[in-house]
Parts: sequence; structure tokens; C-alpha cells
Amino acid sequence: MPLAKVLVLSSYGEIEYVRQLIDAGAVGYLTKETLANDLITGIRNVQKGNTYFSSSIAKMLQAWDRKSFLETGKQLFDQKSIIKLTSREREVLQLVAEGKSNKLMALEIGISIKTVEKHRQQVMDKLNIHDVAGLTRYAIAQGVVESPIRLV
Repeated sequence: MPLAKVLVLSSYGEIEYVRQLIDAGAVGYLTKETLANDLITGIRNVQKGNTYFSSSIAKMLQAWDRKSFLETGKQLFDQKSIIKLTSREREVLQLVAEGKSNKLMALEIGISIKTVEKHRQQVMDKLNIHDVAGLTRYAIAQGVVESPIRLV
């Protein structure tokens, strides 16, 4: 992971530019119309290891991600991330996405609850996704589990 954190300040506010820069590693994006206070807040947030987007960009990204999810049944995630997972971690990811508890996963796989918790944490750390909903969306996008959403 690069040491430099990129916060983009641009006159372009179109989704294509924003997505390309995020895909290239930017952790924040502000338009030039952003207030000076927001720029300072953005710099501080990025310095702390967080992401930061101007409100107009954040709203646009949320609408785009929601539209993408509804149209395709998938969120866009780094396609290489699934490769980083071991077979056991993929198995745990699948069970998490299926809504299984740590106890049920341990029984099903035949390992201790502590080991399940360790694998689950490793999956979250590797993917930088720290909630069940996010893991589930990722698993659906990667084809680890089928989407419960049926498109008509």
C-alpha cells in the first residue's frame, strides 16, 4: 500500500473522472467549488487514514452505486481482491454472506469459533470491508454467493 494518500481537487465533477481516480487509488475527491473549510477537513480526514468526498461528489457516488447495484445486482469492487483470500477465507466469506453466525460456521467447517473469528477478521482486513452488509455485497459481486435481488 502506498504511503502517499491522494486527495483530488479538480474542476471536473463527472462520475467517470471520479471513478477513474478512485480506481487509481485516490482516497478523496473535492471539486474546486468546495469551501476552504471543507478542503481543510478533507486533508485532515485523509491524513487520519479516512476517505473524504465533497458533499456533491458523495451524493453522486451514492446514487451511482445504488443505480449500479439495482441494474446489475452488483457493487463495483476490486476484482483482484478475491484472489488475495485463501480458500478458507473464501469459505468464511461465503458463510458470512449467507448469514451464518460464527458458531454455525465453526460447526459447519469443523474449526473452533476463535479460528472462525480470526479468518473473518483477516477477510475484513484484506478487503478493507468491516461490516456484514459490505462483505455480503462483495461476495455477491464476486459470485461467491448468489444475489437475493431478482431483476425483472
